[in-house]
Amino acid sequence: MFWQRVKSVLSQKFSDHDFKLWIEPLQCVHDDAQSIQLAGPDPYFCSWIKDNYLPDIQAALQDAGFTGMAVQLSVSQAGKVQAFLPEPEKKQSQLRLPSMPVARSVVRTLHPRYIFDEFMVGESNALAYSACEAMANGDSTLSPCLFIEAGTGLGKSHLTHAVAHHITSHSPGTRLHYVTSQQLTSEMVRSIKNNTMEHFKDKYHNQCDVLLMEDVQSLAGRTKTQAELAEALDVLMDCGKRVIFTGAVSPRHIPDMDDGVRSRLSSGLITTINPPDRRTRCLIIERKARNNKLPLSGEIIEFLADRIHGDIRRVESAIIGLKAKASLHKISPNLDMAKEIVAGIIGQRQDLSTVLIRNFVAGQFNVSIEEMQSKERKKTIVFPRQVSMYLARKLTEEALSEIGKAFNRDHSTVVHSIRVITEAIVRSGSIRGQVDHLVERLKNQG
Repeated sequence: MFWQRVKSVLSQKFSDHDFKLWIEPLQCVHDDAQSIQLAGPDPYFCSWIKDNYLPDIQAALQDAGFTGMAVQLSVSQAGKVQAFLPEPEKKQSQLRLPSMPVARSVVRTLHPRYIFDEFMVGESNALAYSACEAMANGDSTLSPCLFIEAGTGLGKSHLTHAVAHHITSHSPGTRLHYVTSQQLTSEMVRSIKNNTMEHFKDKYHNQCDVLLMEDVQSLAGRTKTQAELAEALDVLMDCGKRVIFTGAVSPRHIPDMDDGVRSRLSSGLITTINPPDRRTRCLIIERKARNNKLPLSGEIIEFLADRIHGDIRRVESAIIGLKAKASLHKISPNLDMAKEIVAGIIGQRQDLSTVLIRNFVAGQFNVSIEEMQSKERKKTIVFPRQVSMYLARKLTEEALSEIGKAFNRDHSTVVHSIRVITEAIVRSGSIRGQVDHLVERLKNQG
């Protein structure tokens, strides 16, 4: 029956809570080429559907391929019988769910595993995690406005999905609107064309308790959307409503942005999610492998952590690829299999270079590239810098001057560093062990 196809489309659009409460009870009692007749359990239910869900049902009909069909609502026969029964008390005639807010939440489809318990917390994302958890719990000590800056695949969508999951499950009466900036722009354009801007304003000014908006950088150059957003933010923030934004860059770096909007986006807490360090990457790989019921050895986990940096989606791709390959060959995952999968994701191993060695060693010692290139003389930075120069000389054919350029140093500094590490290796078994370990890891990166 094609009503089942339409319901399938609607199930992707609404949260599980809304779908089970308002769409599942509807029954198709008649359909033909021109119309479909749906029956609800009582008059109040049908009235609510007509006022709040009818446009969505009509859109789902079109998405399912049934264009031009009219939707008719009626009360089911069981509901009509119930309606004629004597009422013991008049006060029973109110809306069947009086606790429901006047306006419903608008929440995009949420990833079932994007919850707080599944988020791997490390130094690179601890502040963003804590802030989102506080916002989800309505912590009034935190600023009501939060901006999360992060590159692709670093977890900003995971955190906003987690906030939405938490609020819809723990405070279902909260009017939560979760959109991308592109969706907001499209909605506003439709409202202008349909002459329904008052409804648009009312939705975001008066019928919103929590606003989650992703990809704010896409608002660049959209002056009308920026103006409407600024107006809505003034109302929401004045009322203490919660607002969370995410973007690939911080507000001050978004081009073609009105200064007033930029100021509002920056008015609360701004937090950055950086690429996870090696330890956190290992934990993420372990977690994702466990979720996929894929046993991985420590050697494979460390290999993946060394080779796959930044975008966590590439880790997911590697795990799925390993599971498929292991299942196909009916063997446990091994290192050769992991190397083949990783080569397909990020390409074959690059030939060792000073820059590659510098970046690898920086990650191992948990220092930044900027620190490796700085004039900083702290031992925690000087040592990995000197080790990098030593390894570059040992493992590449690059000239001393080329090695020095990668660290903003001249060739004499490189010579000094090589001599220092060479002498340290002779004197200290611990340092010799560290250097040998780094050499082995670098050679096995492919």
